[in-house]
Amino acid sequence: MLWLELDGAVNVRDVGGIPTDDGDKTTPGRLLRADNLQDLSPADIALLTDQLRLSTVVDLRSPSEVSAEGPAPLTRLGHITHVNHSLLPDHAYDGGAEALLVRRKREEERYPGDPSCAHYLGYVEHRPDSIVGALRAVNDSPGAALVHCAAGKDRTGVVVAFALTIAGARREDIVRDYAATGQRLPRILARLRGSPTYAGDVDSVPEDRHRPRAETMEAFLEQVDRRHGGVLDVLARNGFTDDEAETLYRKLRS
Repeated sequence: MLWLELDGAVNVRDVGGIPTDDGDKTTPGRLLRADNLQDLSPADIALLTDQLRLSTVVDLRSPSEVSAEGPAPLTRLGHITHVNHSLLPDHAYDGGAEALLVRRKREEERYPGDPSCAHYLGYVEHRPDSIVGALRAVNDSPGAALVHCAAGKDRTGVVVAFALTIAGARREDIVRDYAATGQRLPRILARLRGSPTYAGDVDSVPEDRHRPRAETMEAFLEQVDRRHGGVLDVLARNGFTDDEAETLYRKLRS
């Protein structure tokens, strides 16, 4: 894993260097993934903008999360493009812990064997437009693009898995990248507990339920294949053209 050690975020890495099916690797410096960016230090900003040439931030949080958390340091920089493509309905964090548990129970019926997989399938079924929008923003970024949500695990994990699939990454390595977030889980949860926006969500389930499991991403990608014909078919049905897929492939591979 190409981890980036920042002062104000704890789950940040470059998805370059991931093996591909043809024996090559994805290119570093093109796509970054991260948790919430609210606490970035001046040194963090210098690393991202000066050294890594970050030019686009793709925020996968809901509008209510964005509003509750307020402006982040990077949003104050006019040369950084910010786009918001929520994978959740805007009411996702309304109603408190009890309402959240009710929603989760309903979602789990989609794929009873794995609640997280069920949740991810919901992104594909209900917000494919946001997945397409996020990938287009990566394509349009003249420099590095950074995709993030709150923890950098679930929503970010799905969008990055789609991007890596288009790039031809080996599935086992897409799964490995997803599961790597578990190495930072205690630090991620500590950050989320410090935010009124996320503290109730974190503590509404046992801590181990937040841990990313390789089996979850394996099941999710398998279900995307079985139910939807695969990643490319999902995207094509929602307006992501062959040319756009080729552009993303080249961006992440050359």
